[in-house]
Amino acid sequence: MKNSKFARSMMAIVLGSVLVSTSVFAEESLMDKAKNVANDAGAKIDSSMKKVDGYMSDSAITARVKSALVDAKAIQSNDISVVTEKGAVTLNGFVSSQEQAEQAVTLTKGVDGVKSVNDKLHVKDGTKQSVGGYVDDSKITGEVKTKLLADDIVPSRHVKVETSNGIVQLSGTVENQAQSERAQSIAGAVKGVKSVKNDLSVKP
Repeated sequence: MKNSKFARSMMAIVLGSVLVSTSVFAEESLMDKAKNVANDAGAKIDSSMKKVDGYMSDSAITARVKSALVDAKAIQSNDISVVTEKGAVTLNGFVSSQEQAEQAVTLTKGVDGVKSVNDKLHVKDGTKQSVGGYVDDSKITGEVKTKLLADDIVPSRHVKVETSNGIVQLSGTVENQAQSERAQSIAGAVKGVKSVKNDLSVKP
């Protein structure tokens, strides 16, 4: 009888030990899983933050370049647009002289964070432009944008349109050469357009 009670006691102790160790193991397993999940989440957050930082970096570079151009009294920056992608800055638009274009490029290269400069600036027509001329340019720009927006082939949201003295500049990025040629054709067909400077980049 005593042996039977002793055997039962030993069994209870052994079972208790097994249950405790199993419980501890389960807790450790859950803790490991929790740590792994936390690490994975942290890695994903770090990754997404890097992407955000990259985007902010380009935005900051664009802002710094625009500020530098505005501060440069020798450069008429009103007709210059700045686009930054991964530190590479593209200058689009019109300037009064080739000297201004060169100054804008040199100034941009000196801005912190700029890796390279793509110069797509054009020198304005030398003839003096009247107030009516500015209105016509705005009207032309609006009409070109409207026609590009209505077109099924050209991705208009990626195409920037600027006009000076009836000369239209197209800049931005398109998927293929056919889209680039289509955009140029549409712009050239708008009333009042003297010529089209096609500075659209085709994605590789």
